[in-house]
Amino acid sequence: MPSAENLIDAVLEDSGLTLQQLAAICAVEPEWITRHIEEGLLNPLPQKQSEWRFSSAHLVRVRRIVSLERNFEAVPELAALVADMQEEIDELRRRLRRAGLE
Repeated sequence: MPSAENLIDAVLEDSGLTLQQLAAICAVEPEWITRHIEEGLLNPLPQKQSEWRFSSAHLVRVRRIVSLERNFEAVPELAALVADMQEEIDELRRRLRRAGLE
């Protein structure tokens, strides 16, 4: 039986979140997300229509960046760099688990 987290990921990957939904979940203004996209710190899914869509990975990334900016007063570029490094560490840990080394 799939976990609730896996079901949420599957739904998000299928349809994605809108800009407004992502902003509401992460407790930021839509303009915050738009600004981060314009600065190249977030990359929404390719537009299927005229509206951006965001995956579960985007949700995790935005939450990380928001947390870093708020808790450590990090500038957006630094927060995005730390989020990049955290994503890379997560991927390396997944690869270790798949290889049976962790």
